Amino acid sequence: MRMNPVKLFREEISKKTPVDAQSYENAREYLTSRTVAYESPMGRMGIVAADQESISYVFFSDDFPFGESSSIQMQYPVLTYAREMLDQYFAGEPLEFSKVPIRFNWGTDFQNSVWETIRQIPYGEVRSYKWIAEQIGHPKAVRAVGGAVGANAAVILNPCHRVIRSNGALGGYGGGLERKRQLLALEGYPIEKLK
Repeated sequence: MRMNPVKLFREEISKKTPVDAQSYENAREYLTSRTVAYESPMGRMGIVAADQESISYVFFSDDFPFGESSSIQMQYPVLTYAREMLDQYFAGEPLEFSKVPIRFNWGTDFQNSVWETIRQIPYGEVRSYKWIAEQIGHPKAVRAVGGAVGANAAVILNPCHRVIRSNGALGGYGGGLERKRQLLALEGYPIEKLK
């Protein structure tokens, strides 16, 4: 089952949103302090900090409910760091995002092992769902790996766009297949090889 990071984030917001006005305002301030929109060349993205040192969500969303960064986000320096890394990435610099800590609060052990393996795929290269299944010790769990890749909530930083099918086909991508092609092309992968 493919998870939608925007839906997950909105569910997280609704859990933290109390009913009285002052508590609502405190919750809104808390959420906006750790959330920022990022205008990428491929569309608007949402970046959400799990805490001051790690990211929990990065996703493409044209209707992301928060705006540009403000002084309140200085409480979460990882937001500035993630934005700077994304600026460099979209400028064509070959970066490994493993330096940006990601913390997922909802993944299963299986999903977490898939996501950690995805982070090991080098810039400008691709690996198959089958390769990931073999790396995590579950060679027959290719479909389950596909589900875990689809549930990735931190696109680009956790480069699920580098995962393709064994036959060379693109497979799926939460941000859309055209963005997946663009991201691979940005990294210098010969996309003409893909089916």
